[in-house]
Amino acid sequence: MPHIVADPCVKCKYTDCVTVCPVDCFHEGVNMLVINPDECIDCGACVPECPADAIFLDEDLPPKWGEYEALNASLADQWPVLTLQRDPLPGADAALAEASKRAALSLQPGAGD
Repeated sequence: MPHIVADPCVKCKYTDCVTVCPVDCFHEGVNMLVINPDECIDCGACVPECPADAIFLDEDLPPKWGEYEALNASLADQWPVLTLQRDPLPGADAALAEASKRAALSLQPGAGD
């Protein structure tokens, strides 16, 4: 059962989580991170590190964000690995309060390491 990055990460992209991942399963998009479900070992180290509370065990993913399970899997194959902590996106703190950010999700890859 892999962990999944969901809607709260969109427009924030805090990277505290990537520094504690023992298997480098985070992948970077322009305005969000995803977890590769085939690489995630379900250690849970990333969950408490996420300031946006955006990371869930697949069985605990809120139904309203169910599509993020497939998005993590497909985008992880397209986006580069990220293991280095970076500054969050400009306006990330304000974006934390936004609901339903799916429309703002860019499918473009980030820079990666």
